[in-house]
Amino acid sequence: MLVYKTFTPDETEALGGKLAELLAPGDIVCLSGDLGAGKTLFVQGVAAGLGADVNDVTSPTFTIMNVYAARIPVYHFDLYRLENAAALVDIGFEEYLGGDGVALIEWADKFPAALPAQYLDIRFTAGEGPTERIITMIPQGPRYLQMSEELKERADTGFRYCDPSV
Repeated sequence: MLVYKTFTPDETEALGGKLAELLAPGDIVCLSGDLGAGKTLFVQGVAAGLGADVNDVTSPTFTIMNVYAARIPVYHFDLYRLENAAALVDIGFEEYLGGDGVALIEWADKFPAALPAQYLDIRFTAGEGPTERIITMIPQGPRYLQMSEELKERADTGFRYCDPSV
């Protein structure tokens, strides 16, 4: 488990951009946290880091999925409004996982049984200040453990790695 602390929206977005440097086709990133916790802002950073037009990146709450053209296609899901896991079949959810793009799934914790065995679990919680965020990354599988360790090595002044054992 890796824990980061960001103090501004720009820092949250920058952390997403750093993660983008490590993503490859087929990667799956699951995002959970309360409304306004920074999930979509983080996705904007990932999408920008992959070369997508950040102005196109919005929460797909009503459309369920947006696709962003980038050096690796970005499949951005928002499962907030889905009532049950059967709706995932209707949108072809499984077809986008592990394919030619990167799947970024907001509210993935609503349907854990629909997720593959390996992915990067990222949880967002509010910190002490109004824009402070605690971002916890829990790698599920060796690919995501390696990715998390590489991200830790790239941490800079834009965000801070926090040792969770302290």
